[in-house]
Amino acid sequence: MDTRPELERLSGLEKDALMAALWVEVQRLKARLTALEANPHEPHKDAHHSSVPPSHTPKPNLSSGPRTGIRREASVGRAGGGRPLHPDPDQVIMAKAKTCPHCGGAVQAHEQHLHAVDDTIELPPIKPMVTQVEQHAGQCPHCGQSYVAPVPVGMEPGTPFGASIQSLATYLRYTHAISYERLSALCAQVYRVHISEGALANLFRRVKIRLDHRVEEILTRLRSSRLICSDETGARVNGCTQWEWVFQNTEVCVHVIRPSRRQRVIHEVLGDHRPTVWVSDLYSAQRNHPAEQWQVCLAHQLRACQFALEAGDTVLAPRMKAILLRAFAIHKRRDTLAASTRYQYRCDLQRRVDRCLASQPTNTHGRRLRKRYTKIRDDLFLFLDDASIPPTKNSSEQAIRMSTVFRKVTNGFRSQWGRDLFAAVRSVVNTGKRHGLSAYQAIQKALSPVGSLFEPG
Repeated sequence: MDTRPELERLSGLEKDALMAALWVEVQRLKARLTALEANPHEPHKDAHHSSVPPSHTPKPNLSSGPRTGIRREASVGRAGGGRPLHPDPDQVIMAKAKTCPHCGGAVQAHEQHLHAVDDTIELPPIKPMVTQVEQHAGQCPHCGQSYVAPVPVGMEPGTPFGASIQSLATYLRYTHAISYERLSALCAQVYRVHISEGALANLFRRVKIRLDHRVEEILTRLRSSRLICSDETGARVNGCTQWEWVFQNTEVCVHVIRPSRRQRVIHEVLGDHRPTVWVSDLYSAQRNHPAEQWQVCLAHQLRACQFALEAGDTVLAPRMKAILLRAFAIHKRRDTLAASTRYQYRCDLQRRVDRCLASQPTNTHGRRLRKRYTKIRDDLFLFLDDASIPPTKNSSEQAIRMSTVFRKVTNGFRSQWGRDLFAAVRSVVNTGKRHGLSAYQAIQKALSPVGSLFEPG
C-alpha cells in the first residue's frame, strides 16, 4: 500500500486481514535479511564472472595523470611508418627534377635515384548509371497476334533500382544499422540517387522475397549438420520482446526471430533432424536439445566459478576453476597430443571433477555449483575427444553480437517482415563469412540469380 490506511474506519475483519498481510511481509523481509547476513560480501554481478553483458558492467575511470608505459604500435610499411604501399596503383607519376633547387643548373634525369614513394588515394566522382529501356510492341504480320518485346534480364519493369543499389542499401541498413532517414540522405548526397524512405521500405520488401530461397538453402544444409552450436538473445518487435535464435557451425549460420524462447523453436528450425553434438549454455530450452551428445559452454562455467569464488566459496569453486583452466590449456595444444594422450587427460580431468564433487561446500554458491556439476559431469569435456567440437559457444555469441548492436541502435523492428528480413540478412552474412566472403560480397551473391554463398570469395 502507498498510503497509511485510516484504521478507525476499518472493520474488525479488515484489520485482521491487514495484520495477516503485514505478518507475511515481515517474514519475507526477515528471510531476506537472513540471506543478506549469511552472504555479507557477495559481489555485484558483472561481465567478468557472470553472463551480464559488458555494457552493464561499470567501467573504472582512467587516471587523470600522464599515461606512462603506453606506446603506439609500430607502423607497418616503408621506413618512417605509414600504411603499406598499394601493390597495383592505377597510375604512377615519376617526379624528377629538371634544375637544381640550389643553383638553378640543369640536371639529368638518368643521374637521379629513387628517394621516396608515396600513395595518394582518391575516390572517383560517384554518379549513378541510368539505363532507359524502351520496350516495343507490335502485331505479327503472319498470325495477326499482338506481341511485346522481352527486356534484358534484371531490367524488368517494377522498380527503377537495380541489384547494385539493392545490395548497397541492404548492406548499409542491416550491417551498419543506418536509419531509413539517414540512409535516404546518404544515397542522395553521396551517391546522387534519390530514394525516399517509403521507396526504401518497398525495396527491402523485394529484397526479402529474393533472400527467402537463400535462407532455405542455408537451412537445408543446417538440417544435415552433425554439429550445431546455438544461442539466443532478446529482440524488440512492434514494442514487444521476442527472441533471436542462432544455429551455426563452421559451414552455415541460421538466424530466426520468434515470440518464444522455448524448445519448440529448436524443433521448428531443425524439423526431424537430430544432430550428433549440441554446444550451448545451460538455459533450459538449450539443455533439452535434440542431439545425441551435449558440450556445455565452459566459458560460462568459468565465470560461474569465479563468481562463487568471489562470493566466499573456498571449497569447490577454486578447485573447479583450476580444472576448467587445465581443460582449456589441454585444448590449446591438442594438435600436438596423440589420441591416447588426450584420452588419458580426459580421464584425469573426470577424476579431478569427481574428487571435487566429493567435497562438502558450506557456501550457498558452492553448494549450487556442486549440484549443477553433479548433473552435467559427463558433458564437460566432450571437446577433448573430437577436434571439431569447440569447448565454448563463443562462435554463437560472435554471430549474434551484431543483432544486439542493431537492437540498441534502432530499438527494434516495427513489422514482422522487417524482423524476418533482418534474420535473413544476418543468416546470409554470417554464412558467407564462413566461406571467406565479406558482408557486402555475401549480400551481393545472395541477391544475384547465379552463384552460391558456399563458394569462397
